[in-house]
Amino acid sequence: MTHIDQLHRYLFDNYQVRGELVQLQQSFHQVLASQAYPAPVQRLLGELLTATSLLTATLKFEGHITVQLQGDGPVSLAVINGDHQQQLRGVARWEGEVPDSDKLAELVGKGYLAITITPNDGERYQGIVDLGEHSLSASLENYFAQSEQLNTRIWLFTDVQHEQPRCAGMLLQELPGGEDGDFTHLEALTHTIKADELLNLDAHEILYRLYHQEAVRVFDPQPVTFQCTCSREKCEQALLQVGQQEAGDIVKEEGKIEMHCDYCGRHYHFNEADLQNLFNDAPTLH
Repeated sequence: MTHIDQLHRYLFDNYQVRGELVQLQQSFHQVLASQAYPAPVQRLLGELLTATSLLTATLKFEGHITVQLQGDGPVSLAVINGDHQQQLRGVARWEGEVPDSDKLAELVGKGYLAITITPNDGERYQGIVDLGEHSLSASLENYFAQSEQLNTRIWLFTDVQHEQPRCAGMLLQELPGGEDGDFTHLEALTHTIKADELLNLDAHEILYRLYHQEAVRVFDPQPVTFQCTCSREKCEQALLQVGQQEAGDIVKEEGKIEMHCDYCGRHYHFNEADLQNLFNDAPTLH
């Protein structure tokens, strides 16, 4: 794959349909690097990462999106955070033996898919749908059917067998004013895509293979990156909320306070001197 970690948007000149294609490698690797995830959890995170990138590209404003799976199965939580700049991060929690399956019902169990959209300017919105038994893509298509009443198809693929895991996906969505049959026609063409093609071929070659008889406008690609928002300053703010007495007691008992970011694996350490400086510098309320 010559161009990695990029999202491509495209439109059809003769149909009221939009499309997206995303291919990820480095950002996926960074998501997986923070923990020793079992292979089925890696694949689930790859699908979720791909899906969040595709959904983020549908936002018509600056802001953030969170796509979260939660249930009572071996994988109790899987979540990806993204923003309009295609900066993504993610994490999953699991317990015990995880079945070697790609079915949501066997991994996440009975649960839900929550999509939370937070514009920089405007009100926060959350949509929740029950998880389908088989696939994340089907659950996402159900979300679009409920929330936007737009025909939407999503294809998600992952490969965690290689030294460099990769994931990729496509989204096809009917726009208002489309004629009957147009979306069905393009959906049938797109459905011929194979996992190996989407994971390994150049994006423009894929689009040509699928739509060479159609008039397609492809926009400049947008880079997709892994970006964690943790920082020492945020940890300090959390300690200020805990309070000097409680934080000091932890240091006396443990010798230090250690804070860990599940998203990127970074560790932050605070000793007695750090706490003294932190609380001495904290503004006093009068």
